[in-house]
Amino acid sequence: MRAIDLSTTTWRKSSYSNSDGGNCVEVADSFHPTIVPVRDSKAPQGPALIFEAGAWSSFVTAVKAGHGL
Repeated sequence: MRAIDLSTTTWRKSSYSNSDGGNCVEVADSFHPTIVPVRDSKAPQGPALIFEAGAWSSFVTAVKAGHGL
């Protein structure tokens, strides 16, 4: 497995996040067309999870539709 360099990645988090950082995930959805890195906002130097773009899109669609986990 290859390591992916995320050091210059632009991360964003939900506008619903509080200003204290909160319990949020950060997403780098403009990193690459086929993958979406996701990380814990409380541990930005920690590992990131890498999702296929289609899987991430399906997840976001389900959350927006109110389907809980």
